[in-house]
Amino acid sequence: MIGNAPFFVVGLLFLAGLTAIFMEKNLIKIAIAIGIISSAVNLFLVALGYRAGGTVPIHFLAGKETLMVLPTPQAMTLTAIVISLATTAFLLSLIMLVYRHYGTLDVDEIRRLRG
Repeated sequence: MIGNAPFFVVGLLFLAGLTAIFMEKNLIKIAIAIGIISSAVNLFLVALGYRAGGTVPIHFLAGKETLMVLPTPQAMTLTAIVISLATTAFLLSLIMLVYRHYGTLDVDEIRRLRG
């Protein structure tokens, strides 16, 4: 029913995030682009675990003969969300330190002031 649409969306999100990382000069926008890439990875993991006609992966509710979605990608996605949250918090704290030290968030300006 849904076909390959989630995988195309994952590709578009990943390319948009990667393009923003290489094209943007503001550190906050780069952090947002990294968040977009992590969302694309999470969507990819959820799309991998999808099964057409599958039910909730709880055995005592579904029965033994019922087709269920895969629970492993769901657990991996929850773990990836927590890791992404911690990484984003750490990245934003580093950006705050860079702003306090250099007074700017522009990557080119920081490179110029460094030397």
